[in-house]
Amino acid sequence: MQEKGTISVSTENIFPIIKKFLYSDQEIFLREIVSNGVDAIQKLKKLAALGEFEGELGELKVEVSFNKDAKTITVSDNGIGMTAEEVKKYINQVAFSGATEFLEKYKDKTDTKEIIGHFGLGFYSAFMVSEKVSLTTLSYKSGAEPVLWTCNGTTEFEIQPTVKKERGTTVVMHIAEDATEFLDSYRIRKILEKYARFLPIPIFFEGKQINETQPIWTKAPTDLKDEDYLAFYKSLYPMAEDPLFWIHLNVDYPFNLTGVLYFPKVRNNFDLYREKIQLYSRQVFITDEVKSIVPEFLLLLHGVIDSPDIPLNVSRSYLQSDANVKKINTYITKKVAEKLHEIFTENRESFEKKWESLGIFVKYGIITDEKFYEKAKEFCLVRNTENKFFTLEEYKKHIQATQTDKNGNLVWLYTSDAAKQDAFIQAAKRKGYDVLQFDDFIIDNHFIQSLERRLEKTILRRVDSETADKIIDTGVELASVLTKEQEEKLKALFEKVLADRKVTIQVQSLSPDDMPVIVTLPEYMRRMYEMAATSGGMQFLKDIENQLTVSVNANHSLIAKILETTDEALQTKYIRHTFDLAMLSQNRLGNKNLTEFIYRSIELLQK
Repeated sequence: MQEKGTISVSTENIFPIIKKFLYSDQEIFLREIVSNGVDAIQKLKKLAALGEFEGELGELKVEVSFNKDAKTITVSDNGIGMTAEEVKKYINQVAFSGATEFLEKYKDKTDTKEIIGHFGLGFYSAFMVSEKVSLTTLSYKSGAEPVLWTCNGTTEFEIQPTVKKERGTTVVMHIAEDATEFLDSYRIRKILEKYARFLPIPIFFEGKQINETQPIWTKAPTDLKDEDYLAFYKSLYPMAEDPLFWIHLNVDYPFNLTGVLYFPKVRNNFDLYREKIQLYSRQVFITDEVKSIVPEFLLLLHGVIDSPDIPLNVSRSYLQSDANVKKINTYITKKVAEKLHEIFTENRESFEKKWESLGIFVKYGIITDEKFYEKAKEFCLVRNTENKFFTLEEYKKHIQATQTDKNGNLVWLYTSDAAKQDAFIQAAKRKGYDVLQFDDFIIDNHFIQSLERRLEKTILRRVDSETADKIIDTGVELASVLTKEQEEKLKALFEKVLADRKVTIQVQSLSPDDMPVIVTLPEYMRRMYEMAATSGGMQFLKDIENQLTVSVNANHSLIAKILETTDEALQTKYIRHTFDLAMLSQNRLGNKNLTEFIYRSIELLQK
C-alpha cells in the first residue's frame, strides 16, 4: 500500500540551507552515505555476536557505483537494513534543530566549514549534490518487507512497498546539474581514498576494494615491528624521508584515543610539514586541521589520531570548546614529553644526533607551553661552537666559573651565524668564554627570550653585541695607554671621517690582541631588528646600519699609529680602512664601500 507524508523539519527551507551553506564541502555527502552503510554492517555484526541474528552474514561490504548516463551514484550495503517504521523514524525525522536561527547567524559567513558539526547531517547530506534521492531497504528481521523511500529535494516524500531480496540498504542519488563533476570515476575514487581509506568494513568501487580495514593504529604495539610503522608512514607520505621515531597512542580513560604520531626530519621550510596529521573518528577521516586537538608546537608531527569521542561532523568552534578535545591535547603533550625523555635517558648519543630536528619541537614547546617546559627542561639541549651538547642545568655549571658578571648573573653567549661572527667567537674564546649556537632564525629568537624569562639570574647575549672585554661586565677594566685628551681627539677624528655612516663612536681600553676597530650592534637593537625582519618592518631594516656602535681599541698599536699620523689624508684613509676591516669581518661591507676598500688596500700596499 502506497503512503505519503511530510518530513518533520523545523523550517520549510531545510534543503536550500543544505545546498547553500555546505556547498564548498559537497564531497562530504559520499563520506556520510558510505559511513551509514558501514554503521549498518557493524550493527549487524554486533547483533550476530550477541546471538540476536542467526542468519548468514555473508561477505559484508559496502559497494559504490555510478552511472554517468543516468546521472546517478549508488551506495549499497548488506547490513542491518530497515523496516518501514524504522524508515519513518530515522529518515523522516531530520536532526536540524534551530535551523532558522542558524540561517540568520551564518548568512554573512563565507567559511562554510563552520557549519559541519552544528547539526547531524547524516543521510540528508546526499541532497547537497542530488535533485532526487531514493532508498531501498530490507531489514534483517524475520518477515520484514522491503521498502522504497523517495524524495525530490522538497519536504515531501513517498514510501511504498518494493522488491528487494537481499538484506541491507541501497541509496541512489540522482545528481543535480550543478554537481555533475561527481559523475567521474577518478573523482569518486579520490573522495573514497580520502574519507574511507581506513573504514573497518570493506568498501568496493569498480570491483576493487579501496580501503584497509585494520590500519596500524587499531593494532596492539606488541604485535607490530618497526617495519610495520615505517611501511605505514610511507603509505601516508610516499615522498618523505624516514621519520626519526614515532609514538603509538592508546588510551581508553577518561576518553578514547588511538593513533600513531611520527617525528619527521624537519628542514627549514616549516610550511612543507604542517597539517600532516589526519583526524579520524572510528576510522572515518574527519579533517587534517587539528590545531585544537594537537598542541601548537606539535603541528609539524605526522600521522593519525582516531577518537570516537569526537563527532563525525565536527566544526572548529566545537573543537575549541569541547572538554574531551582539551583532555586529548593535554594527553598528547604528556605522551610526547615522556617519549622524548625516554629516548634521551636510554640513548643520549642518538638523541643528540637527532637534535637538529627534535630541537624544533622542544624549543617550540618550551616557548608556547609552560607545562611542557617543566618536563622538557630535563632533556632540552644547547650546543656550543665545539659541537658539544649540554642540558640547561649542565650548561649553567659549565660556565658558572667564567661567565658570571659582577651582579651574579650568568651570561650565556651565543652566535646566530658562526661563520659571519667568527672574529667575535675567537675573541670570546681567548677570554675563556664558551659560545652557544642558536642559528635557527625562525625559532631561536623566541627561544632565547623564553630562556631569559624562565632561567633565574640568566642573561643571553649574542657574541657580536659587544666587545669581548665588555660583553660580560666583571667589574674589571683594562687600563688605557692613551690619555683622556688623546682618547677625545681619537673619537673626534673617527666621528669626522665616518660622519657619512651615522654610527656611534666610542673609544675603549681593550686587549691589544683584539682588532683595532670593532663594530657591534647592541643586543636590544639587534632583537628589535630581528622582530622587524619577521614582521616586515622594512624601514627599520634600512635604518639598522645607523644603529651600529664602533669601538676603537685604545690599546692597539695601529690606533696609536693613526693618532700619531700628521698626514691628514693618510690618517683619513687609515681610519676608513680600519672601519671597513671591522665591517668586512662581519660581511657588512658591500657594493660601493667594498670596491673602495679594495682599491684603497692596493694603494696602501703599494706604499
